[in-house]
Amino acid sequence: MLRINNLEATYNDVILALSGISFEVSKGQIVALLGSNGAGKTTTLNLVSQLTKSQDLKIEKGDIEFQGESIKHCSADQIVRKGIVQTPEGRRIFQNLTVRENLIAGSYARGKTEQVGDDVKKIANYFPVLKNRMNRLAGYLSGGEQQMLAIGRSLMSHPKLLMMDEPSLGLAPLMVEEIFNIIVRINKEENTTILLVEQNANIALKVSKYAYILENGKIVLDGSAENLLESDDVKEFYLGLTEMGTRKNYREVKHYKRRKRWLS
Repeated sequence: MLRINNLEATYNDVILALSGISFEVSKGQIVALLGSNGAGKTTTLNLVSQLTKSQDLKIEKGDIEFQGESIKHCSADQIVRKGIVQTPEGRRIFQNLTVRENLIAGSYARGKTEQVGDDVKKIANYFPVLKNRMNRLAGYLSGGEQQMLAIGRSLMSHPKLLMMDEPSLGLAPLMVEEIFNIIVRINKEENTTILLVEQNANIALKVSKYAYILENGKIVLDGSAENLLESDDVKEFYLGLTEMGTRKNYREVKHYKRRKRWLS
C-alpha cells in the first residue's frame, strides 16, 4: 500500500534528516516505525503527509508511493483525499472547540455528507468516555481523552492508511494499554492499515505485524514484530537497559560484533 523508496531528505537544505531509507506498509497491517528521539520517525510521517513547508523540509532523492502511485509532489490536502491521515504527536486538537466540533472538523476532506452523525456515533462506540464529553471544550479533557479525540478525529475522514505519531506519549500505563487495544480494534474492524511511530517499542511490537528501527535517519534493523521481540539486541537496546544502566544504540552492537569477528 505505502512504499518508501531510497528516501533522502534535508532540513533547511543543510541538515540531513533521512539518509536513503526504504520500507513498505502492506494493506491491512499494523507496521511499527521505532527509534529514539531524533531518529527521523516524525520526519518520515511529515514527508508522507506533505507537512513540510513550515519546517523547510525537502525531499532530495527517492520516492513515496501510495497504492502504486507516486505522491511526493502532492499537496497535503490531496494526500488526505487519497486516504492518508496523520494523528500528530502531541494530539494538536482544537482546544477552543467542543469534542463534537473537533470530530466534525475531521470529516472536512470528505465534503458534506449525511454520514457524519453516524460516524460520530461510531467514534463514541470506540471511545465511550467521549460520548459524555461531546459538548465539552476539548481543552478541558485529560491527556488520555485528548489522545482518544485526536484518533477519533482522524477516523472521521475514513482513512485507508492511518499514521499515528507517538500515541502513548505522556500517558499513564493503563491509558496506554487501553488506547492500544482500541488501535487493534480499529485495524481489525475498519480494515484500516496503520503505520505506528513509537518510542515505546515493547507495546508497539506487541500489536504490530512488522517493524523497522530507525537511527540517525537510517533503518538499522527490520523484521517481523515477533522476531524483534525475541532479539537479544532489541531487548537490550530498545526494551531495557544495559548492565551499566545506560542505553546504547544499535550501531554500537553491530560495530562491536564486526570488531569481535575480525579479532578472532
